Amino acid sequence: MKSVVIPQAGGAFTATERPIPEPGPGMVRLRVEACGICHSDAFVKEGHWPGLEYPRAPGHEVAGSVDAVGAGVTAWKTGDRAGIGWHGDHCGVCPACRAGDFISCERLRITGFDFDGGYQQFMIAPERGLARIPEKLSFADAAPLMCAGVTTYNSLRHSGAIPGDVVAVHGIGGLGHLGVQFARHCGFHTIAVSRGRDKEELALKLGAHRYIDSATENAAQELKKSGGARVIMATAPSGAAITSLLDGLGRDGKMLALAGFGDVVQATAMQLIGGRHSIQGWASGTSKDSEDTLNFCALTGIRPMIETFPLNQAEKAYERMITNRARFRVVLETR
Repeated sequence: MKSVVIPQAGGAFTATERPIPEPGPGMVRLRVEACGICHSDAFVKEGHWPGLEYPRAPGHEVAGSVDAVGAGVTAWKTGDRAGIGWHGDHCGVCPACRAGDFISCERLRITGFDFDGGYQQFMIAPERGLARIPEKLSFADAAPLMCAGVTTYNSLRHSGAIPGDVVAVHGIGGLGHLGVQFARHCGFHTIAVSRGRDKEELALKLGAHRYIDSATENAAQELKKSGGARVIMATAPSGAAITSLLDGLGRDGKMLALAGFGDVVQATAMQLIGGRHSIQGWASGTSKDSEDTLNFCALTGIRPMIETFPLNQAEKAYERMITNRARFRVVLETR
């Protein structure tokens, strides 16, 4: 099979051929049809993750079909449409798993990090990590929903907001363009926030009721004029931007930090106490959460905006993503 791997930390994407692997007990072999390129693939590319072993095929936004099943697998059969996201597997027996907190499992296995991901034509996936892909979704559309999609949808549906509440989406990019669609279809008063007027037309087309240009307007003050946001989905990787939006939260408002970044978010105790505000991080979800996301998109017509590349152009596709030139998710197709 054709595969693209990182040979060592900081190494270049390397096209190679590998034997098609056989699934062991509890495992499934996927024929990969599409794999999204996520910004967190950079952790694998540059070696910024503890315990990484190389060579490694990255990719945790995988969509395809079941090609073979290992011993003991009963829930899946050859030909089933299936995908796998960042959450590859959990042990099921540790204290976190017993409490239902699978993301905090002490033996969590991350797709494309702890085992080879979807930058190849076939991959071995744990049965517990798979999500069913509805027929209404193409593989290329389904792939980004396995990470960008489930992160935005799953965080929003657990945010505590109810239909009619103000939900602001900061950043109209890979996460934000999905966040706007989810917020609108969930019945929220949806306000998009970004810098410049160039994103306004798109934001409104995606479903935003209003657009705020943070380059020319005080976004926090404008949100306050709308009654204050019950939730602000912070999808742009900027601690300073999140800090500037905190005062735009309404009573019991919540700031959802969804994009990974290294700079600091600053908040005074009085900012949090006065409006009973909170800041919460959110990391994707389990296979069931991914499946719920896929089904919601199939039901509502929500789709990611994607650019596709063949597998042998993984380097070019990754550069398009990492330099923020993609609009908005980059997907490798393996055929």
